[in-house]
Amino acid sequence: MIPDPKLIEGCLQGKRKAYALLYKRYAANMLGVCMRYGRNLAEAEDVLQEGFIKVFTNLDKFRQEGSLEGWIRRIMVNTAVDHYHKQTKEGLFVSLEEIKDPHGTGEHGEEDEDLPAADLTADDLMEMIQRLPDGYRIVFNMYAIEGYSHQVIAETLNISVNTSKTQLFKARRMLRNVILHRSLDHANKR
Repeated sequence: MIPDPKLIEGCLQGKRKAYALLYKRYAANMLGVCMRYGRNLAEAEDVLQEGFIKVFTNLDKFRQEGSLEGWIRRIMVNTAVDHYHKQTKEGLFVSLEEIKDPHGTGEHGEEDEDLPAADLTADDLMEMIQRLPDGYRIVFNMYAIEGYSHQVIAETLNISVNTSKTQLFKARRMLRNVILHRSLDHANKR
């Protein structure tokens, strides 16, 4: 296996084989990242392709201080976020004024509660995440999966920290409800 620095060097020299090997090495993992942000496979593939164009055109800016995979992942996340900014005319996010809390728990009251237990596969969870509204899905992925802070999410998405927290809270609540409903359906079928 060719080490990453050699692949980078080959790409910077314009060698097609190096581009192909770099893409082949990271495309599957990055498609997984893009799938979490996309509504479907076609959309995720679009983001993946756009992301790799950015990777290849900016490879000379990779300082080799961290992992190449981490650098590519960050580009994919940013590309997914940019994709939704371009796609959404009214904006991704529900404003704080539009959010109603029917349970009276406050806008962030249950934020750190665990999701109900259920027999879920990774594919089941991916499908549930993909069904979240765009803003919820993006904030959930950036916070819960990528590990970004609410401050970084707010700056990246050009929203307030409170909006980021509210989007995460609502995403978790929706996922919790779907999982709970699924668990009850399975219990009733027995």
